[in-house]
Amino acid sequence: DETTLASPENVPTDNSPSVRPSRLVVSEFSQKDVNPMRTAMNNYCGEYKTLKQRNAPRRVEVAFILTDEEVQRKKEMILKRKEEEAAREAMRPRLNEEQARMISCLVEAHHKTYDASYSDFSRFRPPVREGPVTRSASRAASLHSLSDASSDSFNHSPESVDTKMNFSNLLMMYQDGASSPDSSEEDTKLSMLPHLADLVSYSIQKVIGFAKMIPGFRDLTAEDQIALLKSSAIEIIMLRSNQSFSLEDMSWSCGGPDFKYCINDVTKAGHTLELLEPLVKFQVGLKKLNLHEEEHVLLMAICLLSPDRPGVQDHARIEQLQDRLSEALQAYIRVNHPGGRLLYAKMIQKLADLRSLNEEHSKQYRSLSFQPEHSMQLTPLVLEVFGSEVS
Repeated sequence: DETTLASPENVPTDNSPSVRPSRLVVSEFSQKDVNPMRTAMNNYCGEYKTLKQRNAPRRVEVAFILTDEEVQRKKEMILKRKEEEAAREAMRPRLNEEQARMISCLVEAHHKTYDASYSDFSRFRPPVREGPVTRSASRAASLHSLSDASSDSFNHSPESVDTKMNFSNLLMMYQDGASSPDSSEEDTKLSMLPHLADLVSYSIQKVIGFAKMIPGFRDLTAEDQIALLKSSAIEIIMLRSNQSFSLEDMSWSCGGPDFKYCINDVTKAGHTLELLEPLVKFQVGLKKLNLHEEEHVLLMAICLLSPDRPGVQDHARIEQLQDRLSEALQAYIRVNHPGGRLLYAKMIQKLADLRSLNEEHSKQYRSLSFQPEHSMQLTPLVLEVFGSEVS
């Protein structure tokens, strides 16, 4: 039996012919009886798996059979849903191809005529800020300090009551000297006039370059082009300068510290608070609109192509060009400012503000140009654009 085979005395030697069968018997014995616990566990696991599979919930597949009428109703419902989606897509505001090309053209024109690095400013006659302090400069310094004090109000509302009171109080402080040019102090050399005259002359050249790239402008007669440019140049310059205007200190930063212009600098070029007060309010209000670049260039083009400018002959043609620009601006606002229903009206109001600024600038320029020692500091282009009335 197996017990006798496994006893030591009956274990054959290596040379015995029955070595292999004896070892096989021992091996089978050890596999069956050495670890009985493993066999029990295997049997238990198998039964557990069988029980789990038997109790698992069964998925029942139910097939719904639709009648012909139900199939037809479902098709009609799907078709109606697609038509509604197409109608909503058609009503969604978008720019047409012509408007998109026009806006792209204006943005490119602005990039080509506006150097955001202001590298050309170093070629102007240098700014000179020293010299005797005139009453206008003193009043401007007060205005600048008031602007700093009320910068928080500006940041929240460009038309804040505090700001209006500050400006009004400032004007009342100098009421005696505000309505007429200053005395002999004002007759001294205006130290910033040469530099700012070069800056304005340079800006006029860039405005001319921008205008020539407006779609349709070159199709106008030479007389109408000149009339539009002469009457709108200062307004376009004011619009363009908003890009460098800072709400923090109410100044225009154009590169390095030598080309950072505050209100005091402008008074040293011959301008007074009658121009600077509304100019600063305009710049703050325009800045707070947070216009996109596309909206900014459209506003400049609309401002330039105004059919009611003096000296214009082909009013209908210019009005047609302006209407196309206005429609493109309204479409752009609908697409990119869904909640900005009043934005277009606010932008058009800025054009009305520019007209008032233009009139005041013309008055102050005429007063300045009547004095030979000052007019000789102006460039030929400035004299040509601002010096002759368009009839």
